[in-house]
Amino acid sequence: MTLFPVDIEDKAARIIAHYKERQLMLSTAESCTGGLIAGALTEIAGSSAVVDRGFVTYTNEAKAELIGVSAATLDAFGAVSKETALQMVHGALYRSRADVAVAVTGIAGPTGGSLEKPVGLVHVAAKARSGRLIHREMLYGDIGRSEIRLATVRTALDMLMEAAQAAA
Repeated sequence: MTLFPVDIEDKAARIIAHYKERQLMLSTAESCTGGLIAGALTEIAGSSAVVDRGFVTYTNEAKAELIGVSAATLDAFGAVSKETALQMVHGALYRSRADVAVAVTGIAGPTGGSLEKPVGLVHVAAKARSGRLIHREMLYGDIGRSEIRLATVRTALDMLMEAAQAAA
């Protein structure tokens, strides 16, 4: 029995192998995925050589306390914003031993959406310590909570691979 769809496990396995080969560590900061990115990665045997830690920061308080997202950012832009995702990825990098980090924050639904921030809106950020910052605003649509979360995991895994290319 597998916990994740085959395509996610394949992506995770490729990341683990690539990061091992390059001797890179990673960390995750997750809101709407609630740890699924770290879960997909740690489903792969040998992932302890690559995964340093994961932060599940579902509340604003957790975002502030665990990874240093500022109250000013949360007040001005909200938890689901590019600005929050960028602070989350920086916090995950600098509060870990990771070379690369990924962060996600979004609205998985079925409630919580608005005209400005609809269900299916997710901000994903990734960064290598020595690389450029990558941000993507994803509009998955109201495709269902589980599907939004799995789509976010896929995007985050792709961005972890992309960010690793920039890592020293």
